[in-house]
Amino acid sequence: MTQQESKKLITYAIQSGRTSLLEPEAKALLSTFDIPVPKNVFVRSVEDGVDAANNMGYPVVLKVVSSDILHKTEAGGVKTGLKNEQEIADSFNEMIFDISDRHVTAKIEGFLIERMVDKGIEVIIGGIRDAQFGPAVMFGVGGVAVELLKDVSFRLAPVTKEECLEMIKEIKAYPLLSGYRGSEPCDIDTIADVIIKVGNIMNEMNEITEMEINPLIVYPEGVMAVDARVVLWSKPTVLA
Repeated sequence: MTQQESKKLITYAIQSGRTSLLEPEAKALLSTFDIPVPKNVFVRSVEDGVDAANNMGYPVVLKVVSSDILHKTEAGGVKTGLKNEQEIADSFNEMIFDISDRHVTAKIEGFLIERMVDKGIEVIIGGIRDAQFGPAVMFGVGGVAVELLKDVSFRLAPVTKEECLEMIKEIKAYPLLSGYRGSEPCDIDTIADVIIKVGNIMNEMNEITEMEINPLIVYPEGVMAVDARVVLWSKPTVLA
């Protein structure tokens, strides 16, 4: 997908009455800007899910795709570590039951079969469009800890590599990234590159009011955007 195609996808979503991208769309947008995401396939049935998993290899993650469900894990919309066809089939049934019980009115667009990634350090990278100052980027501790610890730093976008490195070093949890108690240091340079790319997205895609990669899994070499959320303006921007 090209950047122009991403822009058209965003405009179509807005014109369809949606205020956010679906997860497969958000990850396609990240890929357009060369932000790594796990291999994933959007499916609508158990049979298609099994085929997708068999093609990409196990273990896999099963996620619900619905614009009505913001917190998928709490809704029973995420199943991890699925190792065979039977586990996928059972997880589909459990997920549909749980969601119908907890979110009666939620519209399920489909499901995402995603290659499960190795564990690493979880960080969050986000973007927000302020009415007065314009686009800004955010970096901090990721996963479920972000709301609890609020260990984050901000800069106005676009950002330079030097500014991104400063952002990373500002958070209290920086020692976890730089090699805590003999652990191998994380790929700080690539984290900075992703912050720059998020700033570029916010600058180039005026239809986006807020975006979040949480978690971005960081390794000694490389990163992986495991989950992504993109919030849109309520009115479309006219394409040139």
